[in-house]
Amino acid sequence: MHDAYEKTSVLNISVQIESMAAYDDNLLIGTREGHLLMYNVPSVTDESHKLEILRHSKNFNKKRITQIDVVPEYNLLIILTDNIVCIHDLNSPNFQQISQLPKTRGATIFCLNVQSIQNLLGEKATDVYLCVAVKRKLQLYTWKGKKFEEFNDFELTIPDIPRDLSWCGDSLILGFRGLSYTILDLNGKPKELFPTGKSPEPSITKLSDASFLLGKDSQSFIMDTKGELIQHNSVKWSDTPSAIAWDDPYLLGIVHDRLEVYTIEDCVHIQTIKDMNKARLICRCKQGKFFVASISHIWSVRAVDVTFKIRTLLEQKQFQLVLKLTSLSDITEEEKIKQTYKIQTLYAHHLFANKRFQEAMDLFLKLGTDPYEVITLFPDLVTPSSNSSKLNEPTPSLPALQDRDLENGLRALIVFLTNVRDKLVSDTKSKEKDNSKEKAVVDGEKNMTTVAIEQLLKIIDTTLLKCYLQTTDALVAPLLRLNHCHLAEAEKTLLMHQKYPELIILYETKGQHRKALELLEKHAKENDPSLRGTERTIQYLQHLGKDHMDLILKFAGWVLNEDPEQGLRIFMEDIQAVEQLPRPKVLDYLLRCHKDLVITYTEHVVHIWEDTNPLYHNALIHQYKEKYLAAMSDNATPAEKEAAQHIRQKLQQFLEKSAHYTPETILLQFPFDNLFEERAIILGRLGRHQQAISIYINVLNDIPKAIDYCHNVYTKYQNQENADKQKPSDGIEEVYMILIQQLLKPDTGCNPEIQRTAQPDLEMALKLLEKHAAKINPLKALEVLPDTVPIGRIKHFLEVSLQEKLNTRRRIQVLKGLLYAEHLQVQEQRMHYESQSVLMTEFNICPVCKKRFMNESAFARYPNGDIVHYSCQDRKG
Repeated sequence: MHDAYEKTSVLNISVQIESMAAYDDNLLIGTREGHLLMYNVPSVTDESHKLEILRHSKNFNKKRITQIDVVPEYNLLIILTDNIVCIHDLNSPNFQQISQLPKTRGATIFCLNVQSIQNLLGEKATDVYLCVAVKRKLQLYTWKGKKFEEFNDFELTIPDIPRDLSWCGDSLILGFRGLSYTILDLNGKPKELFPTGKSPEPSITKLSDASFLLGKDSQSFIMDTKGELIQHNSVKWSDTPSAIAWDDPYLLGIVHDRLEVYTIEDCVHIQTIKDMNKARLICRCKQGKFFVASISHIWSVRAVDVTFKIRTLLEQKQFQLVLKLTSLSDITEEEKIKQTYKIQTLYAHHLFANKRFQEAMDLFLKLGTDPYEVITLFPDLVTPSSNSSKLNEPTPSLPALQDRDLENGLRALIVFLTNVRDKLVSDTKSKEKDNSKEKAVVDGEKNMTTVAIEQLLKIIDTTLLKCYLQTTDALVAPLLRLNHCHLAEAEKTLLMHQKYPELIILYETKGQHRKALELLEKHAKENDPSLRGTERTIQYLQHLGKDHMDLILKFAGWVLNEDPEQGLRIFMEDIQAVEQLPRPKVLDYLLRCHKDLVITYTEHVVHIWEDTNPLYHNALIHQYKEKYLAAMSDNATPAEKEAAQHIRQKLQQFLEKSAHYTPETILLQFPFDNLFEERAIILGRLGRHQQAISIYINVLNDIPKAIDYCHNVYTKYQNQENADKQKPSDGIEEVYMILIQQLLKPDTGCNPEIQRTAQPDLEMALKLLEKHAAKINPLKALEVLPDTVPIGRIKHFLEVSLQEKLNTRRRIQVLKGLLYAEHLQVQEQRMHYESQSVLMTEFNICPVCKKRFMNESAFARYPNGDIVHYSCQDRKG
């Protein structure tokens, strides 16, 4: 309850008041005797300031003036008297009549609809529509030029004579005595609403172009133009009001000798103004100013000063009403914005104090309130170091939140902070995109620099972390992965709640990798399943990247000791960060600290990643060799010896297939008394075929392998010769000859430490001569064959060799003939082109630029004989 209005008695007259209307500072009164009076309304009225009469027309009409209305824009006075509507000039001394509407004879009530519109040129105009109820018919007129004209011959029959009539937008609201209310649109489609109740007279009060008030006994219902209730609460008067007026945000109604004031929103009773004897009419002059009349007395009802009302309403915590009054006040727009912001902030705190947390947070978000100010509503969440400049500011009394209330409050705060955070991040990205120095980030806040934004994000994320820990644990990890949390405060909070997996995420996002890895190592043997074992450490190290190589090597040690097979994934996983690690450093580390894992790592580098660096190929060969020799020691078990054979097989295959190791280096590391076959492969790679074959024949005594060796070398020689036409390494084409020499005269080659075990094998040498006759030089073969070999034994060899030589000779002759023929063709073509000539004189003209050829001009000739300047050749079509 508060005093919204105050009354002042302003007029006592001897005639009987029948109707009245007001506009600007003027009051018009129509009497039962047919008098028409016009008064000026002073801006301040009290007992000593009575109304000043401007005009008094005693002979205006002999009949009572039933209804008055005015259209100030066109100086029109519209009067219903003697059951006919008349139009008068509002400015003439005696209210001179302009016209009558003859078709309105028998009228009982009329209503106006005045609409201000703006055309395409920006000019303002006013449309005036008049609806007149003539018995059981409605007539519609519109003002055009200087008279009212019927609107599209509109005339509608209705079920009874309306006792109340009002425009609302493009619809007409009708009230019938003892019956019901009806809505009509301009197409004449009626919609019946509800009965008028026990009250003898209906009551219609227009609120806006889209809403109106309908009375039913002692209640008033708020409706829209579709005939639906806008709000379920109704205004409940103390008794049936005789007249109602609307003064946003108040509704005033005359009930007996009292004027009752209510608000539309929440339908709260505000004030009762008493001692208004026999009041029956109420008329609104302008916002905050009314006239109430009895038969012979008039009271002025004015709104109490807005400042006083706002102060009172704030004490009563009627914030919505205060906001409405502020929006309607006469203060400047800038001051209105400031006042509204202040009131809404107080209202948000009030909502919070009443534990309406979500409504409070929605309002804080709408206002753009400083997030830190909202966070301080939860004292347990405040970080002293986060914004020390605001700690000493006074804060409203806060409710003690516990259990369910605390959870609801925190959830509402989470929604608020999340929205603010999203806006901050979005505006930051937009700011970076626009390259602007300053940008408003939160409504209601000053422009914020990037540093200020970062500081605010730090406060918000730290608070969100605390909220999630008390409400929704599952959201902690996602927040920390993209966080701006204050490291020390977040670390302290997570440790307090023993959230070690989340703490590791915090360390990772803040670049505190050493702390994270130390924590993982510490909890690897704890009961927490998410941290137990080596898997989390492996994953963490895999994503650190080459910039943290020292850290990776430091903490990889305990993992490799604990689980070598899985730990090696730190250096071998198919992840980009792992593949980009410096492999020489990894190899060196493994060689020094975990030698047993070198083979697995280098195999992955060579075979999976296909690295061609000789370092890894050489290392793999060396490790194969070392592991084989170690496994073949005297104290090795049968199982170890069996595994050693598998290693040796891998070594041989790798020596044969790999093209990226350095055989010179590898050969120096191989022993002379072991691994002879592998040594032969390396010697072959170096092109030292005589030594390689000597090992197969003299040491291994394995002629089939020697033959296979020769076959592989010669096949490679032929492929190379056919592919690039380059002469291969010396001795490759004579590899079979070297084999025959070794069979006939075994030696140790260049390896004096190799013990000679093989004997001359003439039969095998002769078989090879017959089988590979085309691959062996016959002259050299005859030189090494013993003189005792019968000619018949080498007949086939000689035939094939001679035939091969003949074939080669014929091939060379044919090729020579083809080349000579090609030479003649080229000479003939040259002579043909040299026989053609071009005569250039000073009269030649370029067909492109139409200019003559000068002595120094460069020119070009086309195949068809056209001559153009060299610079014009690209432009010739």
